[in-house]
Amino acid sequence: MNTNQRAIELLEENNYEGALKLFRKAVLEKRDIQSLTNLAWVYLHEEEDNQKALSLVLEAIDLSPESHFPYSFCGELLLKLEQYEEALKHLLTSISIQPTSEAYHNIGVAKYYLGDPAEASKYFGLASGKSDFTVYNQVRCLIMSNQVNEAKMVIDTFNENDDDFVGEVDLAELYAELQLYDAAIFWYDKGWESYYRQPHWVVWYVNSLIQTNQYTKAQEIINEAIQQKKEELNEAHEDVVDEDWTENDKRDHIKKLTKEINEYRSMIERVSAGVLPKIEFEPSAETGCYLFGCKRHGHPEYKD
Repeated sequence: MNTNQRAIELLEENNYEGALKLFRKAVLEKRDIQSLTNLAWVYLHEEEDNQKALSLVLEAIDLSPESHFPYSFCGELLLKLEQYEEALKHLLTSISIQPTSEAYHNIGVAKYYLGDPAEASKYFGLASGKSDFTVYNQVRCLIMSNQVNEAKMVIDTFNENDDDFVGEVDLAELYAELQLYDAAIFWYDKGWESYYRQPHWVVWYVNSLIQTNQYTKAQEIINEAIQQKKEELNEAHEDVVDEDWTENDKRDHIKKLTKEINEYRSMIERVSAGVLPKIEFEPSAETGCYLFGCKRHGHPEYKD
């Protein structure tokens, strides 16, 4: 058993310190594509040291690897660092060697942040599962690039019974943005009891109800949300202050809850005036295992 194999065994045993020592030893023994990429992966995912990880994987890429691992990993890392042009370059190289759903997804992320939602939607579509957030990203980008008919076709493929289903309120937001208010209300209703209620999404539920002339239900929804916030506010006043929850923390939390109650109280008036917040959309990189020799994922060791 070589040093890399022993390091991976320790990693599987959650012995991160021991694994890191051996991954470092492997680099000292032979500074090659495998040892550099594996150490870089560990630095990112176990040590959260982005710069060391980037330096190592770029050194591996300078050796012209024939595997997509270094390029896919480098693309993922550069997305985290918001270096989208560089990320895209390495991800496109990655899929030229071997297309993967993670790389397609991450190209979609890069394209989105580079201001090209139409292209982003294509790559999210290539990466998407059945009802996951990659499909959600695809629909959002189709809407943003005015491909409304295509968005409507894709949104109808969501199935709440799929293991990777995004969730009721997230799906409702898509329908609300497409102005398909009856469908939006259906999904908001389903998610009402299970989601933590926040004004930023409840306002879109209320808007859907108002758009379908359900003013009474809209007010009932708001009253229920206010009552929940009042209960939270009462609990917040009773919170015990300690070293982990300071007086400032308590004060800020009370201020936040009070602000949310006031937002609910003025919600119907604001929605009726057409004042709606922008639905937040910040797609993130898809991570993958790029460890050469990882037995769990069936990865062979790199061969020159």
